[in-house]
Amino acid sequence: MADPKGFMTTPRQEWPRRPVEERVRDWDEVYVPGALLPIISKQADRCMDCGIPFCHDACPLGNLIPEWNDLVSREDWRAASNRLHATNNFPEFTGRLCPAPCEAGCVLAINQPAVTIKNVECAIADRAWAEGFVPARPPERLSGMTVAVIGSGPTGLAAAQQLTRAGHTVAVYEKDDRIGGLMRYGIPEFKMEKQHLERRIEQMRAEGTKFRTSTTVGRDVGAVELRGRYDAVVIATGATAWRELSVPGRELNGIHQAMEYLPLANRVCEGDLEVSPLSAAGKHVVIVGGGDTGADCLGTAVREGAASVTQLDIYAQPGAERDEDIEPWPTYPKIYRLSAAHEEARDLRTAPAADADARLFAASTLRFTGDESGRVRSLHLVEVDELRRPLPGTGRTLPADLVLLALGFSGPDQEDGLIGQLGLQLAPRGTLARDDGFATNVPGVFAAGDAARGQSLIVWAIAEGRAVAAAVDRYLTGSSRLPAPVSPRDRPMRV
Repeated sequence: MADPKGFMTTPRQEWPRRPVEERVRDWDEVYVPGALLPIISKQADRCMDCGIPFCHDACPLGNLIPEWNDLVSREDWRAASNRLHATNNFPEFTGRLCPAPCEAGCVLAINQPAVTIKNVECAIADRAWAEGFVPARPPERLSGMTVAVIGSGPTGLAAAQQLTRAGHTVAVYEKDDRIGGLMRYGIPEFKMEKQHLERRIEQMRAEGTKFRTSTTVGRDVGAVELRGRYDAVVIATGATAWRELSVPGRELNGIHQAMEYLPLANRVCEGDLEVSPLSAAGKHVVIVGGGDTGADCLGTAVREGAASVTQLDIYAQPGAERDEDIEPWPTYPKIYRLSAAHEEARDLRTAPAADADARLFAASTLRFTGDESGRVRSLHLVEVDELRRPLPGTGRTLPADLVLLALGFSGPDQEDGLIGQLGLQLAPRGTLARDDGFATNVPGVFAAGDAARGQSLIVWAIAEGRAVAAAVDRYLTGSSRLPAPVSPRDRPMRV
């Protein structure tokens, strides 16, 4: 604890964002380049080094937050990087993409703004890369054992890196043409530039991990055949079966899933396409779903030049402060948060009829109507109460040339044949069933991440990747020194 009074003398200061008018004209990250390092040491000083750091429990990775806060406050960046990477394979991802449940669990957050843990984490990771503190770590010797990891999202990459460093020969199979899963084609460039992902992939290649892209297991290669080639298999395909909206007019053209829309915009940024076939340019866009994926669609549509963008959230608008009776500290509260995309929509007035920024709260879609050519033109909605019951007299109509459904995901996709060919059992809610050791009903086959846990946060994905690696290492060798931060039964802190 470098400054015992830091939390009393230094106010919270976050990484400043670039001006809205500037950043919506490009796809670069929204933050001011170079503006984090000058403020971060004083922000780390606000950490109280409390006796029981609840931020440890709020983060499934078990990040050693007070330790690296103290090191950053002293500007010992190498040691801070070592402590951060001891629990997190990819802090430059989580420092940009995680909603920071650790900050909700910060003891300072009981009665003051929390320590900017997420910003400190990102600063350490970026400084570590700049200073060369994260070299490749190939194993000293190989075990002779082989592992296939199916899926290259954060879970698959974390599992692959841990197992490679333990000495096993690991191949990652990815159905898309590039590695990264949703981080590649689901996360917009303005939230995380893909250079951060490419850098880690090159590190993993240098360590010995092999990558097989454009390969759908179950279709391009048989799942049973793949299992026969390797000593163990890790399924980390994510929860990609999107939820549908069954209302009249759903069959109209111009209504798409968010994960049909976002990958195309990312491919434009990758240089694969000049213009997205689903571009929002000049269109009235309505996004159905109030979560992070909906916000990603919002920021993307704004940058594509939409005529208007409105986001529908079925929940009532939350308050600005934590409700201590319903969601007491240190749980992660549902409060009104202004993401970069919502800030842009508010300042640019993309949805003049919205309640706040671009969002209509407590709004439920009734039906869609279209023109004579079968293309959507309007969305009809109604306000609902806390039980989602329609309120009489609250119906309204929004113009809609493009509708994006961002309703979340129900479990792994079963159409590729992987689950059926292996005969994998499913849990009642459609995710992959597994025991307390991440093992499925098929010997040597393990499941981790959203495919088994269900849709969750990136920190849970990485934690599961690290934990399943320990389970596989133990299966192959009889014991393991790899860390296992979570079990399949662990859940986020709730009331």
